[in-house]
Amino acid sequence: MIPSDLAVTHVGIIGAGKGGTAMLEALVNLPHVKLVGIADCNPRALGLQVANFHHIPTTLRPLDLIQNPHVQLLINVTGDPSMASTISHIKAPGTEALGGAGAKVLWDFIQHGTMIQAQLFQAEKLAGFGTFASGIAHDINNPLYVILAMAENIQEETDLSLIHEHAVSIHEAAQRIHAISRNITQYARSASTQETLTVDLHAKLDEALTIARFATKFHEITIQKHYNGSLEIAAKPEEIVQIFVNLMTNAIHAMEGKGSLILATDKANGQVHVSISDSGCGIPPENLQKIFDPFFTTKINGMGTGLGLYNVRTILRKYHGDLRIESEVGKGTTFYLSFPASPSSEMVAHDHNRTPST
Repeated sequence: MIPSDLAVTHVGIIGAGKGGTAMLEALVNLPHVKLVGIADCNPRALGLQVANFHHIPTTLRPLDLIQNPHVQLLINVTGDPSMASTISHIKAPGTEALGGAGAKVLWDFIQHGTMIQAQLFQAEKLAGFGTFASGIAHDINNPLYVILAMAENIQEETDLSLIHEHAVSIHEAAQRIHAISRNITQYARSASTQETLTVDLHAKLDEALTIARFATKFHEITIQKHYNGSLEIAAKPEEIVQIFVNLMTNAIHAMEGKGSLILATDKANGQVHVSISDSGCGIPPENLQKIFDPFFTTKINGMGTGLGLYNVRTILRKYHGDLRIESEVGKGTTFYLSFPASPSSEMVAHDHNRTPST
């Protein structure tokens, strides 16, 4: 959710070749930039295809975009020396133009900012493993005890059928350890791709829940799932998992090991909706406007970086999503998230599937 006091700049890109495509991919992720359109005379230009994927208007008539009165900033990446003169003569009043070295500096600045933000995301994830460590050790120790016990029995066992049963138990326990290791390794690593993919939100919610279980004890926490239909968005899978892990971990901590965690999804008007609710301590009203500030945390020293919710909001803005919070002290908190649905997703509505578990 972008605060109303932050102005949005309306930008048009002239040129959809390599430079225009790179500029589009950089700007489309900025929360305070609205891409009005991209223009190129070549209908097969790569930037036009990328723009269509992001639902950004395209045109084969650059003059139309140059004269568009809604454009506040025109970025010229055509490489055509005559284009700068054309823009300066026919652009709408009040429209600023940027090209040549200015466009290159803007591109370098955006790339540097993107790199710094990626490092913050990674630092927050790695710092969180201090919280996960005891839970990971607990989950690994259980199957490890099985392996040790079965291996000890095999050393003295002469019945081949029993040896076979013990071997099966050892294999299953080893597979469990392998699954734990795979989940944690995938979460810890940096994003493995720079491409947006079609992401199944329900699969990522379940994956995040598996990881978040390491954050604290789940013995007296009930999980309820209200998944509605098949929900897909266009995003980087690792970043969506990071959103859900952060919110679920905060919810678990707020409940201090006892309560109810509710995951619900729905789709309406081209938007997919996710809510994550807990029955924990709630957020005081005076902190609701601070929780998204970088490095703000109410957790004890060593339990939080203050970057979790900041990263959640940043990733949501990147994918043109929205975030709303309802919280009451002593009763709990609900985070409501919405994303633009993937163009390829098709949902068949059906009743909510409620799956309580502990």
